[in-house]
Amino acid sequence: MRRGASRSLAARGLLAGVLVLAATAALPAVADVREPRVRVLLYEGPGPVPVEVAGRRVALQAAAGGIRAGRESAVAVWRSEAGRLRVDDVRVRGALEARPVPGGLALINEVPLESYVAGIVGREMSASWAPEALRAQAVVSRTYALYEQGRRRGQLYDVRADTGSQVYGGVDAESAPFLAAVSGTRAEILTFEGEPILAAFHSASGGITASAEEVWGRRVAYLVSVPVPGEDASPDTYWRAAISGTTLGRLLDGLGGPGQPVGAVGSVSVVERSPSGRVLRLRVQGEQRSVTVSGRELRSAMGEDVIRNTAFDVRPGPGGIAFFGSGRGHGVGMSQWGARAMADRGASYREILSRFYPGTRLEKWTAARHRGALARRGSR
Repeated sequence: MRRGASRSLAARGLLAGVLVLAATAALPAVADVREPRVRVLLYEGPGPVPVEVAGRRVALQAAAGGIRAGRESAVAVWRSEAGRLRVDDVRVRGALEARPVPGGLALINEVPLESYVAGIVGREMSASWAPEALRAQAVVSRTYALYEQGRRRGQLYDVRADTGSQVYGGVDAESAPFLAAVSGTRAEILTFEGEPILAAFHSASGGITASAEEVWGRRVAYLVSVPVPGEDASPDTYWRAAISGTTLGRLLDGLGGPGQPVGAVGSVSVVERSPSGRVLRLRVQGEQRSVTVSGRELRSAMGEDVIRNTAFDVRPGPGGIAFFGSGRGHGVGMSQWGARAMADRGASYREILSRFYPGTRLEKWTAARHRGALARRGSR
């Protein structure tokens, strides 16, 4: 749900009262068979994809009749239950499955929920952060996975391994601080009206989170705007991006409806802001025409690493337009740097979660409840 702290598989072209355990805590060697399993999309494309199973390296690729592993005959669905596998240079637990899809193959890691969460926290936060912030992230990531599993019931996968969902690092992300955070919150999720919530999160809010309504256009009772003090340590607290009018005009061609090219941009002005101060609409004056675009459209056109979020101001700059902003990501739900600041001030993970998801409940999510929730969703 946000830009990850390190390169994911996708970035390389391979997708996507609690007892606190000691720092040496580890996940069980054998997963509870009743534990939910999460289907993670590692890769979708033409292939081939190198994998290692039980010390044997093969290349998986789409072929007539399904999937071929090395020189073996093609099968409709290739699957390995080896438990520990390597995909390219990333080690994963659980099962690995390859299926043919239009344009190639999809590679899916079916992994026990708690192992999946350990592989997320280790990519979404730093091991040096306070334990309570890591625990908050573990609960949020676990909740998000179960929410997506219910929402996508019957589809090929539940979540992606990249920033389209949560950045997943597999076994290599399972260092001691992250394992302790996962074990210390085992099976705990956030619920609203008895169901897992949409546990959205982002890197830094810029001082105030956004509501789901102002970003996604739909009201979600627990995803409301809240102030977030203490994010000053974030590298994205203050950012600046400059671009020439010619380049900006070229990037905006096609936005704002059909017509002539925009041409070199002479000015950009904010027309409307959301209640949390994020840019909703801008007026762009080009040499050939003017267009009105949304803040999200502008961010997408210029790149999310350039315009880090939509909480920004616009000013004329030398040779073009300058954008000044604060924060990174969509701004909805938990700010990770905000959670860190709260933990540093002594807040518990329960207090952090209550802050960013007001009105929700923190509770144990048993296997029986999980099956029941999926069944209810399937009947709707």
